[in-house]
Formats: sequence, C-alpha cells, structure tokens
Amino acid sequence: MDQDLEEQNRLPELKLDAKQTQGFLSFFKRLPRDPRAIRFFDRRDYYTTHGENAIFISKTYYHTTTALRLLGSGSDAISSVSVSKNMFETVVRDLLLQRTDHTLELYEGTGANWRLVKSGTPGNLGSFEDILFANNDMQDSPVIVAIALNIRENVRNVGLSYIDLTRRILGLAEFSDDSHFTNVESALVALGCKECLLSEEISNFSEYKPLMDAFSRCGVMITERKKTDFKVRDLDQDLCRLAKGSNDSVRDLLSEFDISQGALACIVSYVDLLADESNYGNYTVQRYDLDSYMRLDSAAMRALNVFESKTDANKNFSLFGLLNRTCTAGMGKRLLHLWLKQPSLDVNEINSRLDLVQAFVEDGTVRQDLRQHLKRISDIERLVCCLEKKRASLVHVVKLYQVFSSLDGYFNNARAAKLCSRIFGKKAETAFWKSSIRLPYIKSALEQYSGQFCSLIRERYLDTLEKWMGDAHLNRFISLVEVAIDLDQLENGEYMISADYDTQLSVLKSEQESLGQQIHELHINAAKDLDLAPDKALKLEKGTQYGHVFRITKKEEPKVRKKLNTHFIILETRKDGVKFTNTKLKKISDQYQKVVEEYKNCQKELVAKVVQTVATFSEVFEGIAGPISELDVLLGFADLAANCPTPYTRPTINPPDMGDIILEGSRHPCVEAQDWVNFIPNDCKLIRENSWFQIITGPNMGGKSTFIRQVGVNVMMAQIGSFVPCESASISVRDCIFARVGAGDCQMRGVSTFMQEMLETASILKGATDKSLIIIDELGRGTSTYDGFGLAWAICEHIIEVIKAPTLFATHFHELTSLAHDNTDDNLSSKKHKGVANFHVSAHIDPSIRKLTMLYKVEPGACDQSFGIHVAEFANFPESVVALARAKASELEDFSPMEILRNDAEEVIPNRKRKWDADDVSRGAERARQFLKDFSELPLDKMDLNQALEQVKKLTDGLEKDAENNCWLQKLF
Repeated sequence: MDQDLEEQNRLPELKLDAKQTQGFLSFFKRLPRDPRAIRFFDRRDYYTTHGENAIFISKTYYHTTTALRLLGSGSDAISSVSVSKNMFETVVRDLLLQRTDHTLELYEGTGANWRLVKSGTPGNLGSFEDILFANNDMQDSPVIVAIALNIRENVRNVGLSYIDLTRRILGLAEFSDDSHFTNVESALVALGCKECLLSEEISNFSEYKPLMDAFSRCGVMITERKKTDFKVRDLDQDLCRLAKGSNDSVRDLLSEFDISQGALACIVSYVDLLADESNYGNYTVQRYDLDSYMRLDSAAMRALNVFESKTDANKNFSLFGLLNRTCTAGMGKRLLHLWLKQPSLDVNEINSRLDLVQAFVEDGTVRQDLRQHLKRISDIERLVCCLEKKRASLVHVVKLYQVFSSLDGYFNNARAAKLCSRIFGKKAETAFWKSSIRLPYIKSALEQYSGQFCSLIRERYLDTLEKWMGDAHLNRFISLVEVAIDLDQLENGEYMISADYDTQLSVLKSEQESLGQQIHELHINAAKDLDLAPDKALKLEKGTQYGHVFRITKKEEPKVRKKLNTHFIILETRKDGVKFTNTKLKKISDQYQKVVEEYKNCQKELVAKVVQTVATFSEVFEGIAGPISELDVLLGFADLAANCPTPYTRPTINPPDMGDIILEGSRHPCVEAQDWVNFIPNDCKLIRENSWFQIITGPNMGGKSTFIRQVGVNVMMAQIGSFVPCESASISVRDCIFARVGAGDCQMRGVSTFMQEMLETASILKGATDKSLIIIDELGRGTSTYDGFGLAWAICEHIIEVIKAPTLFATHFHELTSLAHDNTDDNLSSKKHKGVANFHVSAHIDPSIRKLTMLYKVEPGACDQSFGIHVAEFANFPESVVALARAKASELEDFSPMEILRNDAEEVIPNRKRKWDADDVSRGAERARQFLKDFSELPLDKMDLNQALEQVKKLTDGLEKDAENNCWLQKLF
C-alpha cells in the first residue's frame, strides 16, 4: 500500500488549456464504444486515459479512486487519470501478457487531432514488443486461433486455424469433437492460444455455452468477426503470396481441408497480413495434427503445476520454473514452453532427446562449456523477425554478427582487446574475449564430445552447423558485416556504415574530417589571439542552435572583452560563460553541418540497403536457431539431472500398447526442490491386469495428492525428453493425461464446486482412451455422501471396464476398495475386475496419547480410516468438539475393510448385513453400468446446478429402487 501511495503522489499533472481540453473532449466522445479496449493517449512526458478506462486503471493499478481527476466542466466532464512512463509499461505488460480480457490502443496527437499509432491484443503483441520485451526475454510466443463449426446430426466437426506471429507459422486442423469440446480445449492448451476468432453467428448455436466454457477454462480472449471474414475467396492466392516454398504444395495442403479454410481466411484478414509486403514469402503453412502430441486440458495443466502462477513463492513451484535452466536470450525458454504444452508421442524422438541428455549428464566438461557459450547467444528468432518486418537496425545486425562470427573476425583484433585492457583493466580484456565466443565455439565444444552418442550429436547438430557455416551462407554474411559496418566505432557504442563501403560516403567522410581540422585550427588561432589556453580557458563547443562556437567563462571575459568586441561576434552571455564566434568559424561550421547532414542521409540509405541484404540470410539464421534452441533446452535438462541433491535417472520408454508404468523411488520434482522439504520417495507400479487401476486411501495430509500428481509429472517429464526424479523408471507412452485434482467454484461462469467437478469428470469419461493416464483425487465429495459414493463407484467401474486406462484414484470412500476384493484370488480369469489394486498412505497413531504421525509411504492394501478427527486435533479444535466427533463417528461407522476381505464375502452395511450370489453381482453390475451410461449422457454443460442435481437425483432414485431386489446393488446405498 505504501508503494501504491508513493506512486500516486508521483502522478504526472494533466495540464491542458481550455482550447486543448475542448478539442480533446470532442475527439474522445467520437470514438466508437468498445468495452474491451483500454485507450491511452501519449502526452509526450506521460500518458492519460479517460472515462471508464480511467476508473479501471485507478482501481486496478493504483488501488484507489483518488487518482482520478475531472477533465472539462459540467456535463461534458470526464474522469481522467495520468500515468507515468514506468506505470504505463507495467500496465501494458499486465494487460497483454497476464490478462486476457482487454485490448490496448495508443493514440498520439494534440487538441482534436489524434491518431491510433499502436494496437495490441493478448494474441497480437507486435506493435508493443519493444515495451514488453525491452528488459526481459520473450518466454512464450502467443497464438491467435480461429474456429469454424459444422454441426450436423449431433456430430460436431471443427475447423481450426492458427497463426504464430513470432515464428511466422500458419496452421490448419480439422477434427470431430464431443459436447464438451475436449479436443478444442486440448488444441488451445497445446498451441498456447491467447485469442480466438469466432463468427458473430456462433451465439446462435446450441453448443455456444460449452464452447465458451472451454475458452474460459483456457483463459482465451474471444473476438467475434463478421461472417464475411470467413469467406474463402482468393485464399489460395493469398497464401501463395505469404507462404515459403512452391505454390503447388500450398494448394495441395489447402485442398485437404474444408471447414478450416474459412477460419484461416479470417485470420489472414484479422491480422491484415497482406498489407505488409515484408510478410510475403516468409510464412510456413503446415498441418496441425491433434494426435501428434500428448493431449492436455486446462485442468491437467493446473493440477500438475506445469506453468508459473502469480501466487508461486518461487520459480520451483512450477514444472516450467524448475526445468527452465536455459541460457539463450528467450529461444530456449520458448521451446521449453512448447514442449511442455506438446509432449511427444514418438518413442524414437523421445529416446533421441534422452540420448542427448545422457551424453551431457555424463560429460560435465562439454556441458559446462556449451552452457557458457550459449549465455552469449542473442534471441536469433526475434532478430530475424525484426529483419523481415523491416524494423531492424544495425544494432540487430551486429547482434547477429556477434552470434555467428568467429575469432578470425574483428573480435580477434588484438588492438581492440589491448585498448579494452588499457582503458578498463585486465578483467575488461578477458570479458572482451569472452564476448566473442559464439557459434564457432559451440561447434568446437560439441566436437570435443567423444562418448557413445557421437554419431547422434554429429547428425543432430554438427552437420547442421557445418551446412550453414559454409562460404555460401554464414561466411558471406560475416564478410558483409565486416566490410559494411565500422566495427571500430562499436567501442564508442556507435553503429555506423564504414566510410570505405561506399564511394560517396567516403568522400563525405573526408570532407567532414577536413572541415573538422579547419575548425580545430581556427580554435588554436583564436586561443593565440586571445592569449588563452585552448581547451582549458577557451573551449570549442558544438550545439544545435549555433553549431561550432567558442566559449569562455565569465571570469575570463573581462580580460579579453576588447578583442571580443572588435574581432568576434558575441552570441550569448549566461552564467556559465560567454559564447562567441567569428565569420570564418561560422562559415566553416555551416559547411560542416551541411556535410554532416548529407553524411547522415547517406548513412541512412546505406543502412537500409545493408539491413535489406542481411534479411536475405533469414533462412540461414532460422536454420541455426532451431538446433541452438533445442541444444539449450536439453543442456538445461542435463544440468538439472546432474546437479539435483538426489540425481535424476533416465526412464525406459515403451510404445503405448507395450510395457507398464513403473516408477521406483519416485519423487515430486517441484516439492523436493523446496528448501524446507525432506522428500520421502515412493514406488508406483501401474501393471496391466494387476494394478492398472489403483485405489489409494489414507489420512488427510498423508501425501495422497502429492503421490498421484508426481506420477503424472514424471510421465510428462519423460515424454518431453527429460530425466525423471526416480531411482528407476519404465514408462509406456501416454496419449493424454487427465487430472481431476481439487475443486473450486467458478462463480463468474455460474458453476459450483460440484458442477465443476462433474464437468471435468465428464471430459475424462468422454475423452480418455486405454492409452491415457487418469489421475482423480477425491471425486464425489461435492455432494451428499450417498450420491457422491454412487457416482464414484459408477465412474470407477466405467474406467475399469470400458476405458481401461491406467488410473490413480485417491479417495476417502473406503467402500470403493471392495472393487479390488476378488483380486485376492490367484486365478486371474475369475476376477470380477481385472487390474484393480488397493494402496494406502501410511500413518502411525500412538494409542496412549492419540498422536498421529504421517509416514508418507505408499503401501499395498486398503486403509481402514481417514484420521480426520486426528487432523482436527492438529488444528486445535476444542476438546469437547473432538470428543463429540469421535462418539458420532463410532455411531455412524459403516465400513470395515477386514469385513470386506473375509472369505465369506460379507459386506457391512449400516444396521444390516447383506449377502449376494453370482447372479446378483452380474445383474447389479449391469445396472450400475447403465446408470453410468445415463449419467455420462446428461448435458451437464447446458444445465444450471439445480437442474443437474435434480437429474442426478432422479437417476440415483431409480438405481436405489432397482436395488431393493438386488443385494449387491444395495451396498451402494
């Protein structure tokens, strides 16, 4: 709050005269109303925002309305707030990088004449990139998606197109989807979508609400466009102008899609790609296949803490923060972001990455050398983007040169290094040499590796680097820079074209130096005439108003006053001295200034030509940026695996239809990285037809949630090519991870805790396959005990019998452990449910003092109690409340695992015992499956909470009625 008040006290003062105020108000009120747009007005030294925007800025960023001022008077007055440049940059970063509910517009002008100079959305950062990433790396490249729907006979066909403006990629995809649009959600997560374009007619579709819910879960901004924007006329011609490669290949790719063509046309129109000729021939058009990567929805990303959150206490709270040990300026971070959103399903690709990580783990010297070199690599991808968009300068060119040049170039110049040493000392000379270590030394360090993966490193990196570093590619670029740019001036921080590069520039340079020498001689002569020491008493200065002038202090002026009045022209007398000139100096100074202007104009023209020529090397730069980014990420994986207190291990990767998921001594990488944690490892063995479905019980705070999450995190890490925090690991590749962990209200969407739980579970039931991994924690706790238990039982049976995916199901419904009852029989063929196993997290109670100690070990078998009352004791409940709770719990206790596991197969039900035969089991299981089928077909996404509960109650009432004649079914109630 103190910082907020301090910032408020520094608010720039909005000073406008009556005419300016009236002119601005007339302009502002003519602006079209857009509730999403935050409009800023550049006042040169500060910015202002007005109306509803001003109120939003004041409340959101100043946390007070006292920052508001009224502009104008009477009924025409509007609320206004002034914003400093620092605060403006803060607001821009928050609106475009963190939030997804506003767009941004920046206007320049005065009076009633203002024009829009910059606009940005969460998906299109282009014009604000200089502000957003001036002092920090671009960690993720935002994507804009457009979606077109074709719904016939309850079949939802989706046409999706997207654009990545940073990497200049256009993509198309078509797929069918379910009523919850789970595939759309997976695509939005995988692409990192920030903004989605939809037809304005989409609200007329019956599927509008579930589609909006999917966007809301992913934090995507919706932008509605006119129906005409989805027309595909001339699309193939437009793409042929934009795309790299042959026109025939573009047309062939386009012909494979139907619905998504309209979506792509909308994107091209929205971003206005054709208006900028620098886009021509620079875009890659490609197919996006949903089945090429592991599918992850927003619930799984949150449950597994994949990306950073504002509430994270440190970077290691998220998987990205933990794995991000990249060294390059942004490129490695963006690739890691992409890999975490799109874990690979290709066993060969995963193993290749693991081979490389193993190579760098085993050879620490090569690893450290490479990481030191990569720290000096600029963001090649963004530099190339600036070149292609014609926004680059010589600064960008020199940065690329520093990446690719070798010590044979300028930076091996001994004179320059010695100059550094003489001016700044020996350390500066060392730093000077280090700054020159770029691509050639990365190649040299890779060549030092002599382990078992030499051929892979050669194939993956060295061959690519040698291809692009040849005389036909990078060497030509390096030669161009060394000839065209005055590298000597870099010592002074000046980026200029070398005078020797152009004849006209050379002539102007010589003329400038000649005039400068004449001015210097005039300075010496004037010092002699005035009997003053040059540079000490008589100074030569250069300014914008008078050009070159002489200046003496007022203290010296009386001594030479007579000569000044007779031989010189006094220009200005101030406290700091007297400025004067003579006719010769004025004439030569004017000539000098004219030559300087001509020199600058010639420089400007030549800079444009050089930058344009450098842009033709874009393919070369991009060809190197990819391998360098990948190398950066894999070196980070290796550095983490080798330097953790408990080292990581290489997992064995199997195809999805082979092998099991076996993690021995597994740990949660983010939890164990916290300073205060001494992590206790656990085994997880998901074995087909044995323990493929695991029911995990145990006390609150006992580690159930951490255990099931760490399995998902380990599988994800393995499939992006990282070592995993285990003693040993064998993983069958998973096509999807579904995670229903935790619950929370979504009040803005009118969704309760229980409804949110049901929606997420419905996505699992409809989207999971036998090749997925399902993680469920505390399902059914958001409603009544009997309803919740019935749903949990039915869902478990559906996963076991129909989906057949490996599942970790943590619960306090101890009755569910009876699903594994028949697994105690050694005859597998007679098992009621194959592959179901009970596990529990252990705890110890000292009966004398009733003290509960969590052991955090996962062990076989079911747990017979939840220890909830013991946890209440930890929370310092009053003793009377705890005593009453124990008495009531004893009275209501209706379950004992030992009773379930008795050979006579008796089930303990409140106040009665039931027995059942094989027919009861068969009929009851069939009825339970029918109940689950009916539940999964409920359109929960179209119901409010009361309607949903009413329908679920109707289903459970029907099931309970049928259970009157079926002893086995009665155990559900």
